[in-house]
Parts: sequence; structure tokens; C-alpha cells
Amino acid sequence: MRRFLPANPASRQVMVAVVLGALATTSANKASAATATTAGGAPSAKAVTDISKYCQTCWRNARLPADRWQDCTQEVFVRLLERVEADKWGQVLVDDESLERREFIRAIDAVKKRTQRARKFTNLTPDVPERRPISNSLKDDRDAVARASTELLSPRQRRLLDLTADGWTVPEIADELGTTPERISDEKYKAVKKLQHYFQA
Repeated sequence: MRRFLPANPASRQVMVAVVLGALATTSANKASAATATTAGGAPSAKAVTDISKYCQTCWRNARLPADRWQDCTQEVFVRLLERVEADKWGQVLVDDESLERREFIRAIDAVKKRTQRARKFTNLTPDVPERRPISNSLKDDRDAVARASTELLSPRQRRLLDLTADGWTVPEIADELGTTPERISDEKYKAVKKLQHYFQA
């Protein structure tokens, strides 16, 4: 019989983690009966199931998206395969002071933080509906204001608003028109109010 395992040890560990993750999700009820370590130093089905349940609780408490839970759990299995001997997986959830437990908690924290960071970065660019080009919108607005100002405003008020639109300050307009800044502010206020009433109506 031929063996179809990858030659690369890292690829082999990933494959074992995928198989263990699938085992944990598909046979959760059957696994509670199997408690011993399987042949070849692989972890017991109960240890895999317990670790998987613990991970899911962690993902739920961290408010990770439910569709990411299985991937996160498999990443934890990959990290465990790299750092903890398979026959000691049963101690990961039992002995709080063990090195295996610390490695397990580190793996969970690393996967959780990486997933949360990825989620933050994807939320920075929300889908925004396309807007009208600003140049057309601004041109349309100016045309509407120009039409309304010819109907409603006196020539002096129109000139005042034109100078303001061109970037003139109130004191500069007062110097240009030979009056006080207070008078210009008052006239400008009245002109703007007329236009506001017109567009609100």
C-alpha cells in the first residue's frame, strides 16, 4: 500500500491539522467515547474535540465572525502540532501551570489577535455608493443660485455675493464699495436669507 503524505514536514503538519479540524467538527458526539492516545503518537479524539470546543468558546467570546471559527481552530491545531507533543494534548485543558497549557493559550491569543486585526483593516474601506462628479454638482448649484439671485436680489446684493464667492473678505468688500464692514455683513445676511427662503419653498 502506497502512502500519499507530503515530503515536506511543514506541509505534513498542515495536512494533519486540517484532518484533525475536520475530525473535531464532524464527529463531536462519537469522540467523547475515545479517550486514549491513538497509535503513532497522535492525540486522542477526545482531546481534539475538547480543544475544538474550547476554541469555539474563545472565538464566540472574542466576537469573531462565525464563518472564521473553523479556520481559526485549525490554525490553533497547526501551532499545537509545531510546539506540543501530540500525546500531551490531553493535559492542555487540565493542567493550568503546564508548558503545554501556556503554548495553547499563546496559540489562541495569536490567532485571535491576527483575525481581529484583519477584521479592522477590512472595515476601514466601506462600500460607498458612487456620487455625482463634484464639478457637475457645483456647476448645477451655482447655476441655480445665479438664476435665483437675478430674480430676487438687487444688483448691489448680487455684486456682494459675487465678491464673496470669489474669496473677498467683508472688510475688503467694504473698502471696494465704500461703506462699513457692519453694513456689508447686514446686506450679505439679508441676501442669503432671501435665497434660503426661496430654496426652502
